[in-house]
Amino acid sequence: MVLGAPSEFVPLHAPEFHGQEEALVVDCIRTGWVSSVGMYVDQFESDLSEACGTRYAIAVVNGTAALEVALRVSGVQPGDEVLMPSLTFVATANAAHHLGAVPHFVDVESDRLSVDPVALRLYLESLVEMRDGRNFNRQTGRPISALVVTHIFGHPANMDALDKVATEFGFALVEDAAEALGSHLHGRPCGSFGRVGALSFNGNKILTTGGGGAIVTDDQVLAREAKHLTTTAKTPHQWAFHHDAIGYNYRLPNINAALGVAQLAQLDERVAQKRTLAQAYIDAFAGHPDISVFSEPAGARSNYWLNALVLEPHAVAARDTLLETLNAAGLMARPVWEPMHRLEIYADAPRAALPVTEDLAARIVNIPSSAELAARLE
Repeated sequence: MVLGAPSEFVPLHAPEFHGQEEALVVDCIRTGWVSSVGMYVDQFESDLSEACGTRYAIAVVNGTAALEVALRVSGVQPGDEVLMPSLTFVATANAAHHLGAVPHFVDVESDRLSVDPVALRLYLESLVEMRDGRNFNRQTGRPISALVVTHIFGHPANMDALDKVATEFGFALVEDAAEALGSHLHGRPCGSFGRVGALSFNGNKILTTGGGGAIVTDDQVLAREAKHLTTTAKTPHQWAFHHDAIGYNYRLPNINAALGVAQLAQLDERVAQKRTLAQAYIDAFAGHPDISVFSEPAGARSNYWLNALVLEPHAVAARDTLLETLNAAGLMARPVWEPMHRLEIYADAPRAALPVTEDLAARIVNIPSSAELAARLE
């Protein structure tokens, strides 16, 4: 067993605080700067833009809010369709729905777990028609305005090929990089490939601000609009309260940003630990007849946010037994999220054929992936 016999229950992914978190949070409390204004918000955004290789970062209250605003500033309108994988966390679809847009589910690649650019292009060639300079779904009559690409479990998607598809069809390319902080593709950080990207700092992410998220982009106009909308769309004035759009109260509080500043200082070490843990899992299951460990695709350097066991097709029936055995042994394990098209709330959403999604959903089991577990390797 890679982790040995646990003396207490091992969660899937626990938050870790090994740096200046306490000191910076205490500073917020002592100075009174605990809300949506303060030096740590500015510092966190600056540090985050550097980590993501983007010119701008706008810190917000959670990853869903980040993705919602990212879609809005990318031009998604109520009634538009937004292409996205069905194999994703529900927040990806919810963010589009909150805008009044319609999630449109597409299939993934088995070696990356994210949107398959070849299957997507073939699907779109038979689906879309051009009207007034925009692509419309000929089956529903709705415009398709964006493609959301999720880096599943921190493994980078095939961004070069997906960017070509998005450009060819005139879609805004939005990165759901909620799970991929610290991951790179061809040396470039995830979050920096799309027109705009969204990050999450929930308690189960590689770094946490308790709750929190961020919008990252190189586009100054989009960055300004995102910052404006997430701060209630209030126009600058010394005392007057004037709001020129229907905005959001989505600004990340300073006390949460203080956690983020301390956490970001540990990112490189955290990624290194998680990669060590992942390699131990990969080595332990090498040559196993029934199970493999999902590993990073070619050209990628993954943060291995969540490690994933993949059962061979002949072993699918054993998935629930494996889940029961691991959890009974004190090792938290879970299946991948229920694919979006299977949820009642999105059962009527448009979708492509999803054979790879259906196959993988039956064969993936996530296992403990906290960075600190690297120190417990046998």
